[in-house]
Amino acid sequence: MRIGIMGSGALGGYFGARLAQGGAADVHFVARGQHLEAMRRDGLRIEGPEPIHVRSVHATDDPHEIGPVDLVMLCVKLWDMEAAIKQIWPMVGPDTAIISFQNGVLKDQYLRAAFDWRQVMGGVAYVATTLSAPGVIHQTGPMQRLLFGEFDGSHSRRGEELLAACLAGGIKAELSRDIVREIWQKYVFLVGLSGTTTTMRKPIGPIRSNPQTRAFLHDVMQEVVAVARAHGVAVPEDYAQVRLQLADDVSPDMTSSMHHDLQRGNRLEVRWLAGGVVELGQAKGIPTPLNRAIADILALHAEGARLD
Repeated sequence: MRIGIMGSGALGGYFGARLAQGGAADVHFVARGQHLEAMRRDGLRIEGPEPIHVRSVHATDDPHEIGPVDLVMLCVKLWDMEAAIKQIWPMVGPDTAIISFQNGVLKDQYLRAAFDWRQVMGGVAYVATTLSAPGVIHQTGPMQRLLFGEFDGSHSRRGEELLAACLAGGIKAELSRDIVREIWQKYVFLVGLSGTTTTMRKPIGPIRSNPQTRAFLHDVMQEVVAVARAHGVAVPEDYAQVRLQLADDVSPDMTSSMHHDLQRGNRLEVRWLAGGVVELGQAKGIPTPLNRAIADILALHAEGARLD
C-alpha cells in the first residue's frame, strides 16, 4: 500500500514512522523546513515508551515528487487545512482514499467539499506526542491508537489493507463500523480537555480535583454531547460523565496540544474545537454558552501571540 503523509509532525510523523518500520506500506512524508532537512539526513526518530528509529525515509516538501498514492493521511493542524487540501492534489488519483486524522468534526466536511465524497474515509487518532526537535518526536505516554472506516459503515478492501499495514507497524488500529460516532466521541473529550487546560493554563490534574473546575469540564463536554445528538449521532446521553471518568484515569500532568500551542505562541485550533461546537450548535438551535466563552476567551491568542 502506497501512503502519503501530509503533515509529518507529532501526529503524522509518529504514525508514519510506525507504518514505515512495519514494512507493509510504502510511506512518503510531506514536511518542511528544518524538520524536513533532519528527516532527509537522519531519518525519523521516536522517543518515549517504545522508541524507534527509521533511518531512511522518503521525505519531500513537494507532493508532485510523490505522485498518486493509495491513501493520503491528512495530519496537519486545522489552521493549515485549506492549504493542505490544495497541496495534496498531486497525490490524489481516481482510486485514492483520503483520511483526516485531525482534530474535530468539521474536517471531513471540508474534504467532502473538495474531493469526490466516495474517496473520503473517516479517522480518529489517539496519541500523546510532541515534536521535540527536528526529526525527533517524543511520545509522552503509552497511549497510541488509530480508528478508521467508511462513512456508510461498510468494510472495504482499502480499509482492510490499511489495517494490515498498521498492525504490521505495531499500531493499535481498528476498523470501525460507526466512524462518525467515534469521531464525535473523541471530540467530546478533546473539546473539554483543550478548552479547560488552555483557558485555565493548567494540566488536567488540578482541573479535575477542584469541584468548580471539574463541574465546568463536565458541562463543556455535555454541550458537545447535546450538539452531537441533535445532529443524529448516537452518543449516549450520559457520555460527558463517562469522559469525566476517563479524565480521572489519565496522568495528572496530561494537557492538550492546544495548551502547548498557547505556551509556545503558536496559532490555536480553538476555531474548530470550541468554536466548532458553537457553529454546529447554532445549526440545530442548541445553546453552547460555555464553549462560546472558551472561544471568546482565547480569541486574542487564536492567531498566535507569546504570553508575557
